Order: sequence, then C-alpha cells, then structure tokens
Amino acid sequence: MPERFEVGLPDGVRLNVEATGPTDAQVTVVLLHGWTLDGRAWHRQVDALTAASVGGSVRVVTYDARGHGRSSCMTLPTATLAQLGDDLAAVLDTVAPVGPVVLVGHSMGGMTIMEYAHRHPAHFAARTAGLVFVSTTAEGHTHTVYGLSPRIARLIRLAETTGAGVLARCGSWRAPRALLNALQPSIRWMLFGDRCESADIRLVTSAVARASLRSIGGFRASIGTQHRLDTLTALAHLPAAALVGDRDRLTPPPCAESIAAALPATELTVCPGAGHMLMMERPDEVNAALTGVLRRVFAEPTPQISGPAAAGTGV
Repeated sequence: MPERFEVGLPDGVRLNVEATGPTDAQVTVVLLHGWTLDGRAWHRQVDALTAASVGGSVRVVTYDARGHGRSSCMTLPTATLAQLGDDLAAVLDTVAPVGPVVLVGHSMGGMTIMEYAHRHPAHFAARTAGLVFVSTTAEGHTHTVYGLSPRIARLIRLAETTGAGVLARCGSWRAPRALLNALQPSIRWMLFGDRCESADIRLVTSAVARASLRSIGGFRASIGTQHRLDTLTALAHLPAAALVGDRDRLTPPPCAESIAAALPATELTVCPGAGHMLMMERPDEVNAALTGVLRRVFAEPTPQISGPAAAGTGV
C-alpha cells in the first residue's frame, strides 16, 4: 500500500502526496498529473514501476496539485504555472531532499516541470536525472485546434477562456457530480481517442469533481500563454522521452515534435488512435518510455546516484 501524507507550502496550501517504494531508493520518480486531474491518473504507471526491474531501486511519488484532488484550494493569484513550478521545488525538498529524480509530466504536469526548470535552474540541475513528457506542450495553445477547423477552434477557445474566467471566481466550490456525469460524452470526445475503458471515464470524471472551480478556471490563462522551448534547449543532455497520441485534441503531435526538436536526444513516440490520456489509453507505451529513461539513468550514473534518493517524508 502507498504511504499517504501531506506537504505544507509557505502560503498555507497543503498538498496530498502518495509514495511507494523504499525511502532509501537510489532514484525517485515524481509523476505530475494534468489540469483538472489528480494523482490517481498514474495508477497503472505506479503499479508498473513498482514491479519493474530497471537496474536499481526506485521510489515513486504522486501528488495532487494545488486546488486538485485531495489538496487544499488556494488564492486565485496563485493559480499559475509559475506557482506550480515553485510547488514542485518545495515537494522535492520535502519528499526527496537528496538524490536524483526523474520527472514525469502529463499535460499541465509537463508544463509544471518546464516552469520548475525555468524558475529554479540551479535546483533543477542539481536534482534532475531524467525527463518524460506525456501529452504536453511547451507552446501554450499554439497548436490546439481541438481536431477542428481553425475558425471553429478560435470560437471554442473564446468560449473556453470566457467560461474559465467565470469559474475562477467561484472559489473552492466543485462542479456537481450529476452535471459531470451528463457531460461524460463530451469528456470522452475531448480527452480520449478511438477507444477507452469505462473505468477510465469514471476516474477522469471523479477527478474533475474533486477539482475546485477556482483551479479549473484559474489555471487556464497561464496554460494558454506559456512558452518554454528556450528552457528545454538547456536540458538536452538529460535522458528524456516524449509521447503523444495522434488523435490528441488538446496537445496534438506538433506539440511533442517541438519538444523533441528542443531535446534532440529525446525518444519520441506517437501512438496511433490515442487521445490526450495516454497513461490510461496506452499504458504499455508510457510504461516502456518510463522504464527506458530509468535504465538510461542507471546505466550512466552520476555522483548523485551513490546516495539515497529520500531521507524522509513530509508532514
């Protein structure tokens, strides 16, 4: 069973964290979820990494971003990717204070990793041994057309950003579960590709129901405007992988292609027929990318790998 605890942040927000594996593991893997989701989205990867043989011992950490899942809500000015990058630095200092980490981000989680690298370059360089980007982008909504014509996409984006502004002012309230259940066909269309399991739809719906309306609306602005390709070019020495579904309506293949171009050593995987939720739709491919990066980390050890990855856990 995973260990569950909270990490307190300087502004009073408390993050729900779960960790699996030995506290003295050589490498800590941190899995960061996407916008409106929570750490449960990674359950197939947690199971796979716990059982995998990758050349060394691994501890796996997931946490719910501020305003998501079981983590507490926050003030509206802190609903930004910049703040999420700061939160990641704080989580690492608490949960894995020493030793190398491999950072894995889906959608907003990948953008959080980029923001952490941008805002805390020395901290990032001292700690990060590998990267995996799943269905994410370094270019905001540049390539997002929802699988539709550009004209219709502009109208949808206008409606989405207007609605986000309204939701952002709704505080810690949450969307009614009955409404979300009625919207499941739309959720399925937006997030999944050719096929998906009903259990995955239920999990995503449950996660959205846990997210505060402030977080659903508040993060939209910075997600749409972030541009961090220049930050990525400084990380080209790290073992990395990027994955995308060719039916992804939110972060389509050009998003992953630009990440791979900025990180030339990145292994790029395009999954036919898959949408935005690759960790659920294509768990085998995502797990293979994760274990591949970990094997590369262990095959080219740095001085960091000589010590334990985590001396303790948070409060």
